[in-house]
Amino acid sequence: MTIGIKGAKEIIVTDDLTARCYASGALDVYATPAMIALIEDTAFNSVADILEEGQGTVGTNVNVSHLAATPVGMKVRCETELVEVDRKRLVFRVAVFDEVDKIGEGTHERFIIDNEKFLNKVYSKGGDRE
Repeated sequence: MTIGIKGAKEIIVTDDLTARCYASGALDVYATPAMIALIEDTAFNSVADILEEGQGTVGTNVNVSHLAATPVGMKVRCETELVEVDRKRLVFRVAVFDEVDKIGEGTHERFIIDNEKFLNKVYSKGGDRE
């Protein structure tokens, strides 16, 4: 894993991505939890193809500021860059833009995991494994 790996993803803000829909506010604007999900997805996919078979990554920390509101119907673009690798810990610098403004920025941390071991540990807590 090398520093400098970049990822990008573009979406259109739809009604199901609004603060009202996420119950994170009462307005029909792009929701902060939706922006965080976009950041995680973009970072995850930027390194997914270079992991060893059976490995994945899980998000462990998100430190972002939501800087500006975005209306339904507008494009949003997320950009990530891997800026630190510490064994299995990956740190990404992230920035999110709509068609007018930078709407988010910060960092996101993920850890490389062995998928099977991770799930075995999770399901050892109980619950259904379906």
